[in-house]
Amino acid sequence: MADLNTDVRYIKGIGEKKAQAFNKLGVFSLYDLISYFPRKYEDRSQYRPIALVSDGEQVCIRAIVADMPRLVRVRRGMELVKFRAVDESGSVDITYFNQNYVKDNISRGDCMVFFGKVEVNGSRRSMVNPVYEREGAEKGVTGRIVPVYRLCAGLNQRTVMQSVRQGLNLCGDELPDILPEEIREGCKLVQARYAFENIHFPADFEALELARRRLIFEELFVLACALGRMRGQRVNEGGILLPHADLEGFWRSLPFSPTNAQRRAAEQAVADMVSGRVMSRLIQGDVGSGKTLVAAALIWFTWKGGYASAFMAPTEILAEQHFATLSGLLGPLGLRVGKLTGAMSAKEKRLAKEALKNGEFDLIVGTHALFSEDVEYARLGLVVTDEQHRFGVSQRSALIGKGERPHVLVMSATPIPRTLALIIYGDLDVSVIDELPPGRQKVDTFAVDESYRQRLNGFIRKQVGEGRQVFVVCPMVEENEDLPVKLKSAQEHAKELALTFPELRIACVHGKMKAKDKDSIMASFAAGQTDILVATTVIEVGVDVPNASLMIVENAERFGLSQLHQLRGRVGRGPHKSYCILVSDNDSEEVRSRLKIMCRTNDGFRISEEDLRLRGPGDFFGSRQHGLPEMHVADLGADVNVLQKAQDEARRLLEQDPELSGHAALRERVEALFRLNAAGFN
Repeated sequence: MADLNTDVRYIKGIGEKKAQAFNKLGVFSLYDLISYFPRKYEDRSQYRPIALVSDGEQVCIRAIVADMPRLVRVRRGMELVKFRAVDESGSVDITYFNQNYVKDNISRGDCMVFFGKVEVNGSRRSMVNPVYEREGAEKGVTGRIVPVYRLCAGLNQRTVMQSVRQGLNLCGDELPDILPEEIREGCKLVQARYAFENIHFPADFEALELARRRLIFEELFVLACALGRMRGQRVNEGGILLPHADLEGFWRSLPFSPTNAQRRAAEQAVADMVSGRVMSRLIQGDVGSGKTLVAAALIWFTWKGGYASAFMAPTEILAEQHFATLSGLLGPLGLRVGKLTGAMSAKEKRLAKEALKNGEFDLIVGTHALFSEDVEYARLGLVVTDEQHRFGVSQRSALIGKGERPHVLVMSATPIPRTLALIIYGDLDVSVIDELPPGRQKVDTFAVDESYRQRLNGFIRKQVGEGRQVFVVCPMVEENEDLPVKLKSAQEHAKELALTFPELRIACVHGKMKAKDKDSIMASFAAGQTDILVATTVIEVGVDVPNASLMIVENAERFGLSQLHQLRGRVGRGPHKSYCILVSDNDSEEVRSRLKIMCRTNDGFRISEEDLRLRGPGDFFGSRQHGLPEMHVADLGADVNVLQKAQDEARRLLEQDPELSGHAALRERVEALFRLNAAGFN
């Protein structure tokens, strides 16, 4: 007797070979099979008279085969089966390419249903390779809403559909309803059996919407419960108890006043650090909002409490930059600041590690070298990671493991809508720095096409002539003939610019280069030894160059809004008026409206909301290393309202039952989610 854990190979009609194909799609058990949801649906529920069908419409028609199908050999390897079908309103010519078996399956006088695209040429109508079946066929593929699944080699739509049907027949009634009844009824959600049946084989579009809403809520609710349990476990774990100290001592040492948002973020973090529990806090702030100053305040606070801090940056050049900044801020106050990066000599590394072990540094700044196995810390109290999503989760965990549950501060310059941040950083408390320090330049942004190229070149000359520097970002490293669009590559565009501006110093940097070469080129640009730096998005999070006043993004339509905002943040960091030019020849309405958003606002959070709405959550993190489980039916961009409701209900349930001990099926689903995404949830 099959149950939800039965291997798919034992399901009737699947067998070993098809099971291997299903495995490639992540389908191993019967439960995986019925949870393999369609990617879209075709409406084959309505029948249309032939004469009323417009050109290009996809429709179902009921018709009688008017003549015997005939086989026509056009050439070797190309055979056609052709016949005419009629209804009371008109006729349609039907052709099948290289499907000779159709000739034996269909006869004159048969009552058939055809589904496909109709082409109209004058008074003649035709269909090519339509789906067909006899009228009234049992469990057919016409006269209903039909699911369309993602496929791989060895599977077709009919096989998947029949397998899912078999799976639901076998175990649909065994599906546990993991949602507590009061939540399901309070949120007006259908039962699990109804949802699974109608997500695959909807009775109508209303039933499909009810099924989708239930399953989206369930998926987000399980995720919210998993993250809520993580947060609850962290809150209950003891951390380093730091003594109270007044941050005013640090603020007064600065040659400028911090913003209210910086003060608020620092105070929220300090409240965690003196609470006796481990601080795990994300500081979100737009480019240039002053996150590093907040980190410096907390490093000072940790030092006052008798502990050391580690500050991890994603690149050598950023580590150097932070080392210089933090040394300038904290050195005069008495903190001993050290550095540990992969680029240092063996002797320098050895001395730095010895000093760390002996407690001779109050702050160590570095790259991934900070969590090497042979690095030992004396009294590590705070770990700060910059641009956390650039690190694998395991790397952050390795550094945290160097101390006795040190406090953790994560800094991100990628503005993320709060709803999404609660999911991606579900185990972290979130502080938002939502104001820029006085004097931070607003970057004027313009969207142009290739017709502006001469004027753009003139503007580059003007900026460099005034002593400024220019970033030019391209979507590719090198030419790629496989891509249908003519895209600018960094290497080729750098050559073009060298011909256009023979008098200027031009360099090129991209992700395929060795880290040492990249850092050397970036350092030369920062030192003012290069006029134009042509790059890929490797500079999205990069060195601070206050003298750079112009950012040009080629093929801007290839980038997400949040990514464009990050690139724009490379300029406007000094006293000079700065500009961002988005170049795109794509004239689609969607692209134009997206680029207009960039021209209208410099507010990263508004931009991130638009990006989430337009592109979904993928653009915020490019890779899966943030640990966010793959969604099967929910869309974090489109289903924000359901997400908020699911989070609220999960929070309420966990307050009543933190261990989910009274909800066995839900607890099992949450634990399964942890098992499947072990790396991401560490």
